[in-house]
Amino acid sequence: MMKIRKSTEAGTPSSQATTYPTAPSCLSRNRSYQFVITPSSAHYRKSNAARIDRRDTADEIYNRGMDAPERYEQLIAYLNSNLPEPVEQLDSDDGALQFLAGDPPQVVAVLTDTSVSVSEFAGVWESPFKFTAKPRRVGMLKWRRLPENALLAALSALIKGARETRLASFQACDYCGLRTPPESLHDTGVCQSCTDRHSGAIH
Repeated sequence: MMKIRKSTEAGTPSSQATTYPTAPSCLSRNRSYQFVITPSSAHYRKSNAARIDRRDTADEIYNRGMDAPERYEQLIAYLNSNLPEPVEQLDSDDGALQFLAGDPPQVVAVLTDTSVSVSEFAGVWESPFKFTAKPRRVGMLKWRRLPENALLAALSALIKGARETRLASFQACDYCGLRTPPESLHDTGVCQSCTDRHSGAIH
């Protein structure tokens, strides 16, 4: 809830003080903010305290002409058509949608009911037989708070940045010359296929 407190004392000098309580980024967009304002106009000096629901205000400002479910479906369609192909869509236990894009994987996007994050695909071998994906986040957008054009432009830039960073990490195999992701390249600079073919090793 955003609160505005207005002075009723005549002759009060014009000033404005705004304070934002610190809150972790994982909290909901519905967390409260308090603004303390001392207006200068006679109209405001005569006004009583007013309260504005921040949630309703955000919806009115940022989602004019498109409600949240419609914007959510728009983002699903946008991700499926703008991420590197092929795109695999997965449902998470927490209700989020995860998009794994590219072959080999290049970009990971996660869509929730309030945000969309884009990451470069990455991971580590925890054992010779177990690979654990650990994507590196490039950025996150609070899609309910942005107008459509700004949202899609920012999302496109994040996807482009994540993909370019991922592809820059690929190295050419010393045998076949194929550009290979780091997790599929041995310390000798040889891809897994060439390692199996030339030495019979099993990863």
